[in-house]
Amino acid sequence: MGKYQVIYADPPWAYRVWSKKGNGRSAESHYPTMSIEEIADLPVKELADENCALFLWVTFPLLREIWKVIDAWGFTYKSVAFVWIKQNKRADSLFWGMGYWTRANAEICILATKGSPKRYSKRVHQAIVSHIEEHSKKPEEARRRIEQLMGDVPRIELFARRETPGWDVWGNEVACSLGTEILQENKRKETSEKKMGELLNL
Repeated sequence: MGKYQVIYADPPWAYRVWSKKGNGRSAESHYPTMSIEEIADLPVKELADENCALFLWVTFPLLREIWKVIDAWGFTYKSVAFVWIKQNKRADSLFWGMGYWTRANAEICILATKGSPKRYSKRVHQAIVSHIEEHSKKPEEARRRIEQLMGDVPRIELFARRETPGWDVWGNEVACSLGTEILQENKRKETSEKKMGELLNL
């Protein structure tokens, strides 16, 4: 199995919605989610080269918990790679979500590293201003900037929604690439353990 020098991930984070009005906006109403523990248990560490950069989209309500995932995957936090400033779907005005305190707009993609990955370009900017699309879909510009920042190195997108030239992909919405067998095996193991647990509870 090949190793990757760039890992790009947008996990389906699960977190509690405090208002009944927010239930329809929650991730759970759009796709299956995973707990912090389930995401941390994925064997991403086995995919990373000795020098690797992780680009991880995170949610503000879970910010304190995210470090468990970074540590479990074998990375060290470095910076915020991208801040996505959201525009409305059909207008250039800013999009405003509900939020727990202030009305939310931005999402962040953090950068963590393993070893000493090299920066290919010094011209990549942090702020991304772009329109929202379907629920939780991240801007294509982020992927392009990762390519510009890190150069032409082996890279993979986890929890991918579509195939992208030059990238290996893994997720339940795409045909998974060769080299991601360890993640598929982990997925099969979790399914088997869940079914066994259901049987034992009968």
